[in-house]
Amino acid sequence: MSLSRHHLAALAAFLIWGFFPIPLRWLAGYPSGQILFFRILLSLLLLLLIHGLGRRATVRAVWAQWQAAPPAERRQVALSTGVGGLLLTSNWLLFIYVVNQVSVQAGSFAYLICPILTALLGFALLGEKLRTNQWVAIGLSALSCALLGAGQLHTLLMSLVVASTYAIYLISQRRLQGYDRLVLLTVQLLLAAFLILPLAPLLGAQPLAGLHDTHLLLVTGLLSVGFTVLPLFLNLYALNVLPSGAVGIMMYLNPLVSFALAFLYFGERASTSQLVAYGVILLSVVLYNLSFPRRPQSINR
Repeated sequence: MSLSRHHLAALAAFLIWGFFPIPLRWLAGYPSGQILFFRILLSLLLLLLIHGLGRRATVRAVWAQWQAAPPAERRQVALSTGVGGLLLTSNWLLFIYVVNQVSVQAGSFAYLICPILTALLGFALLGEKLRTNQWVAIGLSALSCALLGAGQLHTLLMSLVVASTYAIYLISQRRLQGYDRLVLLTVQLLLAAFLILPLAPLLGAQPLAGLHDTHLLLVTGLLSVGFTVLPLFLNLYALNVLPSGAVGIMMYLNPLVSFALAFLYFGERASTSQLVAYGVILLSVVLYNLSFPRRPQSINR
């Protein structure tokens, strides 16, 4: 089956995210909060420019949609958007810290296990159904975590925290179906900017000093344009046509590319138990995404 441009857009988005550790490591000497501050700021400015130049009608439509909604829905959308901004900010900060201060492997493992953790949270919080093979996959994922924790508990915990913040973020955003995702992301980054500004000293960020740091501005500009807004556009473009399940399977390309970089580009090493754990989680990913045909039933035409 030939790949459509929507398939190619999704593949490109996850490939780009897979290479994210390379430019991020160029900023390894900077505090994670400083990197986060300028990634949020520059991404927000770019999104505001995009909306101002070509999406003003979409922004007005979202505002009208929210105003016309029942009061309960308006409160739910406002709450989910605000919580989403907080979770996304936390996830970005933790991922930056893990990749630059722990290991690329730890960051990769977080996003490899994230879809399965999201499914488990969907079952626990939203009552979503899971098939038998998916429960077995969740058990294998737990086994892989136990194998990793036996040797490097701190690394495992950091990976789980990164995965958990993003999984909870995804769960919280499921209540925002029908609203333009890019507009909501802009609102979330606007909230994140207001949140991080007074907390900048606590996070090690120095906004005024950063504005005079050419290296920091250039690399965070690359992170914002090439590794945040561009892949988001590609991903949303793909989701306009492709089913979320198909895009979800391609999502695994992201951590797999990052794992390859960890070993082949950054020269990281893994113990035997770690390699076994990575193999177990890969097996769980394959098992989780298997779909078994149902028994054929007669269809009245």
